[in-house]
Amino acid sequence: MKYLNTAFAVLILVLSGAGVSGCNSEDSGYTDQDRERLELVREYAYRVLEAGADRWSGQNTPLLADGINVDTGEPVVWRYDGEEYIISNMANQQNLFRVLTGLSNLTEDNHYKEAAQASIRYHFDHLSSECGLLRWGGHQFIELENLDYVGHFDANQHEFKNNFPYYELMWETDQEATTRFLRAFWNAHIFDWETLDMNRHGRWGLEMGDLWENEFGDPEPFFEGDGLTFINAGSDLIYAAGLLHQFNGEQGALDWAHRLHGMYVAARHPDTGLGVYQYSKPIRREEPVLPMTTERHTWATYGDRAENQFSPEFGEVAREGWVMWGNRVKSIYVINGFMQLGLAEAMGEDGMEFLEGTASGLRALAEQVYDPQENHFPPMWADGTVLTGKTAPRFGYYCRADLNCDPDSVWEPLKVDMEFLMTYARAFRLTGDDIFWDTARQMARGLGLGEIGRRPSQEVALNMDAEGSGYEEIFALLELYRAAEHPDYLERARIVADRMVAEHYHNGFFLPSRNHVNANFDALEPLALLTLDAVLQGTPENVPAYVGGRGYIHGRYDGFGRTRDHIAIWSQRR
Repeated sequence: MKYLNTAFAVLILVLSGAGVSGCNSEDSGYTDQDRERLELVREYAYRVLEAGADRWSGQNTPLLADGINVDTGEPVVWRYDGEEYIISNMANQQNLFRVLTGLSNLTEDNHYKEAAQASIRYHFDHLSSECGLLRWGGHQFIELENLDYVGHFDANQHEFKNNFPYYELMWETDQEATTRFLRAFWNAHIFDWETLDMNRHGRWGLEMGDLWENEFGDPEPFFEGDGLTFINAGSDLIYAAGLLHQFNGEQGALDWAHRLHGMYVAARHPDTGLGVYQYSKPIRREEPVLPMTTERHTWATYGDRAENQFSPEFGEVAREGWVMWGNRVKSIYVINGFMQLGLAEAMGEDGMEFLEGTASGLRALAEQVYDPQENHFPPMWADGTVLTGKTAPRFGYYCRADLNCDPDSVWEPLKVDMEFLMTYARAFRLTGDDIFWDTARQMARGLGLGEIGRRPSQEVALNMDAEGSGYEEIFALLELYRAAEHPDYLERARIVADRMVAEHYHNGFFLPSRNHVNANFDALEPLALLTLDAVLQGTPENVPAYVGGRGYIHGRYDGFGRTRDHIAIWSQRR
């Protein structure tokens, strides 16, 4: 209770502005170079709206393509079964919409934001299912020539995994339609309300059920269910319900968001408090084939995949939910953690459960897993069993050909990156807990940034010459600045921003390198530039916050097999 009271007091101070000095353009010395970066983003947005505008359907819709080939000016396409489909996936344009809104706010030119709202309105009016579900996400998009949805290249179902759409703009555009979608989202993805069994694949064609009026049975962790309760899908449901409550005070949405969040917290390992990636086990419908020899043998129809592969060696801890290596760690603690901390901040007292639960998880990770000497996280099970240097005992779900691994490969530690620093800086800012500052300090040292401060704003000695040109570092530095307003954080952010422009702005678009050919309009670099600019101008509220989400498409693509757009489209070079 002491921690809760302290965290609540800190959060209220943040929300009320007490004890936080406001930055303004005079304090930051807004410069011509700063103005040039803002003008560059304006030029970028103009090119996106020009190059991405629908010129293929013949109906002059306000829809946008997901990106273009910078050499040909042609839109990117999804290739499947010999056909090409021009991609317009609004779930892959949510950070672009944040950029367009922020740019309008900073320049007082509304046509950028209006372009985003026109696309949203068109989806609501023409591309929404009967119950309000939209045709977007990981397994569906709109084809820009015939304006029909395409999803047969994979599951053909509604899927979000850490998308975190810009619901605020949707709400501003059409409150009724946004409410219908957010309710339909939950309605499509929850399989059993009593147990909160859910899945990343949402079902089309469902009538609206009892929704928040359902009974909740508060089940024990790791019950067997029909779904796969991955945290990257659960995070989106929590985010959606939390914002619905913010928008219209819908108490049921808040109650169920808390219940879903609580399922992940309750399933953490009882001895360490670590985990979890999921809180249920898939029902075993067939006895596992041992030894597993094909990808089919790793399907969820055989039950818990970690148990099948590792239980002979590791016993009861071998559960999918208690895997603590690789992208599982980032999903639990960085992507989910960063989002939930931001949601807690936005919700104030109503978000305290999110704040406390997320903070306790980050504290356990810092105290029991993080190695500050190596600046990494050793691979382990959630009970603390370290796996560094060990090899997978057999083929299985966690060691498959499509994951570029084989049974002879070893478990490797996960290196800290700027997103970990960003998350721990936010955790400190919202709780005032010293462990989060100390952890962020060690991470920054390990990343080559130098000294962020023995204590906030004290004895800061950043390495201004350190390498770095990524948007992640800008967001991390701005979190540090919000926690402790030292001018060196902004100066370092300016340096990184200028490098980012030099290294990633080519042919009028943001690209991973000069040799990449496809420009993704949902690039995060311009959002980072605008976020920095708004802070420098003393108006941080003018740019929608980076939430940590991003879009994707996952499915079969000619020549690549089952893959993601990141590989088949955005990674392509000349």
